[in-house]
Amino acid sequence: MLDAASAHGVEVDGRLFALNSYENRVYRIGTAQGAPLVAKFYRARRWSDEQILEEHEFARELAARDLAVAVPVAVDGQTLLRHAAFRFALFPWLGGRGAELDTDADFALLGRTLGRLHGVGAVRRFRARVRLTPGRLGHDARAAVLESGHVPAELQARYAEVTGELLGAVEREWDAAGDFATLRLHGDCHLGNLLWGAQGPVFVDLDDCMTGPAVQDLWMLLPGGVDGRRAWDALAAGYGEFADFDYRELRLVEPLRALRMIHYAAWLAQRWDDPAFPRAFPWFGERRYWERHILDLLEQRAAIDEPPLLAV
Repeated sequence: MLDAASAHGVEVDGRLFALNSYENRVYRIGTAQGAPLVAKFYRARRWSDEQILEEHEFARELAARDLAVAVPVAVDGQTLLRHAAFRFALFPWLGGRGAELDTDADFALLGRTLGRLHGVGAVRRFRARVRLTPGRLGHDARAAVLESGHVPAELQARYAEVTGELLGAVEREWDAAGDFATLRLHGDCHLGNLLWGAQGPVFVDLDDCMTGPAVQDLWMLLPGGVDGRRAWDALAAGYGEFADFDYRELRLVEPLRALRMIHYAAWLAQRWDDPAFPRAFPWFGERRYWERHILDLLEQRAAIDEPPLLAV
């Protein structure tokens, strides 16, 4: 990792610290200049060069509008770098603490920031990045789980039945939401992917940026129950200062949650050959995980039939 940075002109000082990341390999690298860099080594065969370069371009556009986002460092005019068999990018180290949204003012500030982000996202379209669809995150993920061999044999039929019914409900709600607009999104906007700096939210990684409905960048930030309703009011008020929100998209919150649940299991199954995954998620291979997962999917099926919690 240090050799890769050195090969592109970085004077490293030998310090190397692994950061929390499973999809890629990410390291903080000490430099002789004092300010550390972050090196993100992309997982092979996940994104094409064109998709990675669109991520980088989106980051530059956001930074140009004074949004706090990590922008890849250009070396000889290139941001997607290579060393041996690896593709990687270098980013400045951005300080901040973990995002803990304690007040309505915090949610309002985050809403304003996301409204500004979506304002940039609506200006143009991704050409190569993926789209958020029930097919990709739902049906394809379900097939990957069933083909993986991780579901215990005696639970496979039940898993197939429950996920089939759940995805039918997701498709129904997706159609009922109408002809909602799509735009360039952060794509995986939850508190674990945010830092909080002196001026508010800091976006450190756009690795999952995609095309989809605006609500995808909003719903994962909300706590459950009554607190979620209050947080939504503050988040939506801030968002509305910079972007219009199509309230029909609130019908998509529970379907999006369902897709995330199915896709998460598929993600673990597809990455199981990576030695980091069995160490980090040892429960994934246990029968009780799949029993609990199927029950969670059944509960989510019922939640989709309930009136949207955030309905106006």
